[in-house]
Amino acid sequence: MISHKYPYYGITMQLFLSKFRNKVDNKGRVSIPAQFRNVLLKDNSQKIFCYPSLDAEAIDAGGENLASNIYELMDNLDPYSDERDILSTALFGLSEELKIDNDGRVILSKPLIDHAHINDEVIFVGLGEKFQIWEPNRFDAYLIEAQKKVKEQRSLLSKRNVGN
Repeated sequence: MISHKYPYYGITMQLFLSKFRNKVDNKGRVSIPAQFRNVLLKDNSQKIFCYPSLDAEAIDAGGENLASNIYELMDNLDPYSDERDILSTALFGLSEELKIDNDGRVILSKPLIDHAHINDEVIFVGLGEKFQIWEPNRFDAYLIEAQKKVKEQRSLLSKRNVGN
């Protein structure tokens, strides 16, 4: 299991890595991958903090560290600003805490399922401090586009560094 030390905070955090495909039953129950559950346990999380991704047709999820990072982000915004209100509504207004049962499963709510267009399978994708839950075909399409963008950006960066 890989961990990352955050230099500014002096903490070490286990990272969500890799991707895993799991079935979703007709009640919306899905097993959290064992590797992700281990990260959550080290984070002292018996539940996952979830919300519809702000920029993808996926579900963003994580443990206490993710929730703390979002609270910290909010604390750095003016308490009466439109920016804070909009972000709070988008994140907290649509967030859910899903309890992990004894079998390592959570029940995805209908709003989360609808947002991510989930049917009978999902892909859990590690993103370091958080993970995402995707409908597999949508993730495959997203991954192709992401890989193209990385290649384009890498090409632009190497051209920029040539003149230095």
